[in-house]
Amino acid sequence: MKPTLLVMAAGMGSRYGGVKQIDAVGMHGETLLDFGVYDAFHSGYGRVVFIIRKDIESDFRERLFDRIARNMDADYVFQDRTALLTAEEAALSEGRTKPWGTIQAILCASDAVKTPFTVINADDYYGRSAYGILGDYLSGLACDAPTHAMVGFTLRNTMSPSGSVTRAICVMKDGALVSMEENPKIEYASDGSIVSRMPQGDVALTGDEPVSMNFFGFTPKAFESFMGYWEDFKRKSIREPKVECLLPNGVSAMVTSGQGTVKVFTTPDKWFGMTYPEDKATVMAELRKKIETGYYPDKLWER
Repeated sequence: MKPTLLVMAAGMGSRYGGVKQIDAVGMHGETLLDFGVYDAFHSGYGRVVFIIRKDIESDFRERLFDRIARNMDADYVFQDRTALLTAEEAALSEGRTKPWGTIQAILCASDAVKTPFTVINADDYYGRSAYGILGDYLSGLACDAPTHAMVGFTLRNTMSPSGSVTRAICVMKDGALVSMEENPKIEYASDGSIVSRMPQGDVALTGDEPVSMNFFGFTPKAFESFMGYWEDFKRKSIREPKVECLLPNGVSAMVTSGQGTVKVFTTPDKWFGMTYPEDKATVMAELRKKIETGYYPDKLWER
């Protein structure tokens, strides 16, 4: 069966300063996400499902979704602060203004995804080979298989010169994920070295560490593990105004608890993305190079 592409596009974009998921970077108004969906479509994916916020629905449809929906099977679901909360939990967290993170986002789409699926961030460029690698793997899995996968990237290939980045550093053994830990602030130090500003203190990094960029391949079986992780998270953190339930941590918990395995693939492609406003010029230049070399057509989609 053809896998589904699941796109997390409900982020607030606080560091970027706007709704970066629908910001135009292509030759004909295409967004960065257009290029990712195009790569997935040409790598054998049969459907795309977007996770968005209700308040951007109109702009999202006008600037991205309607164009893609004319070219492939597409749908979208909503994530908001009260999604998957009981009335009591919603009341306890009423001071919170933003959704609860990427585990909540994925669970919001559980009813819309019925095949093995690849998860991506809307503001990251992963390269076409990554879609092909996971697409081929997922196509051979049953929906209830507990065998999942991810494409890992080398940390130094995912840094932004404009500021800090959030990356999950992976521990692997024999090509499989053992655990991963989200590092919320990795940046270049004044001497050019790479450092992670962890709550317990700074940690020096080499830049060779394998990291997750939220490019995961799951079967629907994963929803069971993520729901358990989400329920446990709520019990501990429902009153917290800013803490988030993050996908890398949920995946790590799934592996360490024995509920599933994650095969780790690598890709030669270099990541780039739009974390900060300054990144837009770099993204546009990189995409223009790929268009000029024929990697992408001048116009991605038929209108």
